[in-house]
Amino acid sequence: MIDFGLVDLSRLQFAITALYHFLFVPLTMGLAVLLVIMEAVYVMTGKVIWKDMTQFWGKLFAINFAMGVATGITMEFQFGTNWGYYSHYVGDIFGVPLAIEGMAAFFLESTFVGLFLFGWDRMSKVGHLFATFLMAAGSNLSALWILIANAWMNYPIGAIFNPESMRMEVESLYQVMVSSVAQAKFIHTVSAAYVTGAMFVLSLSCYYLLKRKHIEFAKRSIIVATSFGFLSALSVVVLGDESGYLDGQEQKMKMASIEAMWETEEPPASFTIFGIPDQKNMKTDYALKIPYVMGIIGTRSFDTVIPGIKDLVSKAKSQIRMGLDQYRVLHRLRMGYSTDRAADQEWLKSNFEYIGFALLLKKYKDNILLADEADIDRAALDTVPNVLPIFFSFRVMVACGFYFIILFGVALYYMNIRRNFNKTWLLKLCLISLPLPWIAAELGWIVAEYGRQPWAIYGILPTFMGVSSVSKANVLGSLIGFLTLYTILLIADLYLMTKYAKKGPETKVE
Repeated sequence: MIDFGLVDLSRLQFAITALYHFLFVPLTMGLAVLLVIMEAVYVMTGKVIWKDMTQFWGKLFAINFAMGVATGITMEFQFGTNWGYYSHYVGDIFGVPLAIEGMAAFFLESTFVGLFLFGWDRMSKVGHLFATFLMAAGSNLSALWILIANAWMNYPIGAIFNPESMRMEVESLYQVMVSSVAQAKFIHTVSAAYVTGAMFVLSLSCYYLLKRKHIEFAKRSIIVATSFGFLSALSVVVLGDESGYLDGQEQKMKMASIEAMWETEEPPASFTIFGIPDQKNMKTDYALKIPYVMGIIGTRSFDTVIPGIKDLVSKAKSQIRMGLDQYRVLHRLRMGYSTDRAADQEWLKSNFEYIGFALLLKKYKDNILLADEADIDRAALDTVPNVLPIFFSFRVMVACGFYFIILFGVALYYMNIRRNFNKTWLLKLCLISLPLPWIAAELGWIVAEYGRQPWAIYGILPTFMGVSSVSKANVLGSLIGFLTLYTILLIADLYLMTKYAKKGPETKVE
């Protein structure tokens, strides 16, 4: 039987590792593009202050990049150490983008980070700008391949089940790489990273203006950050809407959980601004709703139904029963009972899509063929993730997204268009807004990954089946070790970033 204590510890370890890692990733990606913009202005104008800007923000970029590498490497190893069966079951598909990310994008980024830092006096202006561009390209390509892998976990296409090897295998790598979910997830995540980079530059530049130092440096940095940040914030909201629409098409339970929609409503469904989801009784207390909005946004129509959680649980029962029929054929093959092995194998290649639902019964029966209706009812209910944290995480994330548009828009108007840098209230507001992009990004991942539960691969492999056969003591020990190490790295990162940010740029020209 499944050791759920081990499952919970393994999930917790990976979640903590991922959340720590993503504290560094968005700033790296966002700053890299801003560095390209600043250095391009330097190359075109020849003004030394733009070179000083590129070097100063590049120094902070390098500190953050080093921390991101240190926290990111262990994540890939965890697939083999803590999630051994997951790696065995889907490694043919999942391993391809990870390998490309490691060999191409990561090494591209790392190589040109070195050239960026140490090539100022060894390369021509254009040559160094090209190196900076390739560094930014490597940063974004690294995210691309990771997000392709993650998108496949949410929308597993381009693969088939091989009953002989008992694994998922690649059928079309092209479909894996160009899926609509991968495209939307990549652009949405990258845009959020650009907002993070822009907010970082804007907030620190406002700090310099409040302290009355590095004035010209800060003004030019704000001009770049407000323009770039405003466009990026708009992109985040637009692509976030696209991701939500795709969830409504491919992950209906996640969509219903985000909305805490227990009952199926007449289309177009309403949007709940606020409420207190009560999962035990399948209701939402104190719900404040806006009519029609959810249906229009989630389906882009006035007559398409968004199914509620209760109806999706009923559908899951049917999917579990169909999965059991498919699993019986698989069991017959594995046990040597098949009278026509070739026919059964061929049938399974086209009829495996519900076996994952049948595997949910492993939580209640070691031999799922002995499962009864009560087991099926409980397994179907397990397809509902924990609604409360998803519900509130989504709303805070969306609120941050619209706040960024307003903040960057106001800052763009006053400080970029009107060149008014003297509004103290706006400078202070930009400064205290510094943590918000990180909060929004972490909440976004909670919605995306926690909302996919109970699946490691949506509809294919339950999370609890993906763990390795290791002891809880080993996982707990490594969890404590990672938590301690990453906390030390985070403190070191904050110390160094604060130290050099307070020191400010060594500008030769004001």
